[in-house]
Order: sequence, then C-alpha cells, then structure tokens
Amino acid sequence: MNEWLSEAMTTFESLHIATLPPVYKVLLITVTAMVLNMSVRRVISTSAERYKSRQKGSEKVKRVDTLTRVCQSAISIFIWLVAGTIALASLGFSIAPILTTAGVSGIAIGLATQNLVKDYFSGFIILLEGQIRVGDIVELGGAIGEVEEMTLRYVRLRNLSGDVIFVPNGNITNVTNKSLQFSFALIDVGIAYREDVDEVLRIMRETSQAMQSDPDFKEVILDDMEIMGVNDWADSSVVLRGRVKVKAGKQWGVRRAYLRQLKYAFDKSAIEIPYPHLTLYAGQLKDGSAPPFHIFHD
Repeated sequence: MNEWLSEAMTTFESLHIATLPPVYKVLLITVTAMVLNMSVRRVISTSAERYKSRQKGSEKVKRVDTLTRVCQSAISIFIWLVAGTIALASLGFSIAPILTTAGVSGIAIGLATQNLVKDYFSGFIILLEGQIRVGDIVELGGAIGEVEEMTLRYVRLRNLSGDVIFVPNGNITNVTNKSLQFSFALIDVGIAYREDVDEVLRIMRETSQAMQSDPDFKEVILDDMEIMGVNDWADSSVVLRGRVKVKAGKQWGVRRAYLRQLKYAFDKSAIEIPYPHLTLYAGQLKDGSAPPFHIFHD
C-alpha cells in the first residue's frame, strides 16, 4: 500500500502541473478520481453483464450481481483513499508521517476492532462461496427474510412484515438458504379418526395432480406429490403428511394454494376436518355404578 502510494505520488509530480495553485491541484485530483472511479465501475459492470449473458441459470447470475456491488464499493473506497492522500500531499502536508502512523495505527485498530475484522472476513468467505445472494430467502441468526443487500460488513434482510433486519456477517454461524435449486412444500393435514386414511391419501394425491395441470402452477411444481403417510395421532385428529417438490422460493405459495384446493376436495367428499372435542366424565363408584348426571337448562 505504501509503495503504491509512493509510485502514485511520483507519477503525479512528474506531470507538468507543479505551477498550478494548490486549489486547482486538489480539483484536478478530485476530477481524476471521479473519472477513474466511474471508469472502473463501468468496466466491472460491463464484464459482469457479459458473463451473465452466457449463463443460463439464475443461481450464478445472482452471485455475480452480489459480487459486482461489493467489488464496486471496495474499489471506490480504495480510489478515494488514495486520492485523499495525494490531495493532502499537494497541499503541502507530508504524507510520510501519515503513512507511518496509518501502519502503526492499523495494527492497534485491528486489535481493538476484532469483531469488525471478523465481519469483513466472514462476509468475504460467504461471497466467495456463494452461500447467500441478493433476492434469496434466508434464515440468519434467528431472523428470516429476503436478502436486499449484502456487503462485506452485514446482510440486510426484509421479513414478511416489511421490517428491515441488519445481520453482521461475524454473527452468522449457520446459513439456511430457502432459495437454492429447489424446495419442498410440506403439507400436514388433519382428519377425523373415523375417516378412511387410504381414501384421504388418494384425494391428496389427486389434488396435487390437478394443480400440476393448472397453468399457474405447472411450471412451478417439479414432481408428483410424495405421500409420507400418517405422521401423528393428535388429540382430535390423524395427521397425514406429504410434500411437493417445487422451484426454489415457491414453496409457500404452492402450499397455500394446495390447502385451498384440498379444502374444496374434502367438502366434496364429505371428509371431516376435525375440531377439538370435549368429553365430560361424571365419575364412577367402586361397585361399577355411576351417579346420575344432572343437566339443568332454562
């Protein structure tokens, strides 16, 4: 870094602008930094667009978009840092003490800001491995939402209620990405104990097949419904479970639509959707007799 700044200063001083007033020198440095920053950002954007045009899947496209934004921000910070140092030198300030102080202070700041360094390092690894991309639905540190922005410092999420959540990258220990490749719409259905389980499973399968023929869902549902069978004996119902393989991020919409169609199918076949039942027990004597159960009404 120090050697690079020294070379930049040598190049700047070699130009025939030594006779310019300091204010014009600073103005020239500012304009040059702006042009260089815009040019580099444009080169990065153009290269990213060319790469995305050759990709067929959306997975790599999202990853490139995220990396493009992070690279542009990092390069902009570097360019303006160098421009600011050169501007101070052109105003007569000695940059040697500044560079020396920056080197020593960098070590002290690094020790004092370990969490910040951890955030940046974790963010770099996450970006490098493509674990999270802008537009994904993820769960990070107990927060679930859509990724709106990702930097080397934090990930910004927006949950279903519209709340914005900032998660520092250093706090991310487990990443649950709900938008990679494919997902499953998990269906749990409760029926009354008197119903025929095989008949209900048949209705569930037929409802899924009907949705696969629906123009709104035939491109979203990737495979036939997988029937898992009886999942639980609940207090008032027998819980049946199945799942449908869908495109990533579409599991919630498919699940809601499926439950809606299944309700119509249950109504048509007179399948009882149970509700909590209460049984009143008046008690029993040791000889097997039971006292009368008195019911009073107006």
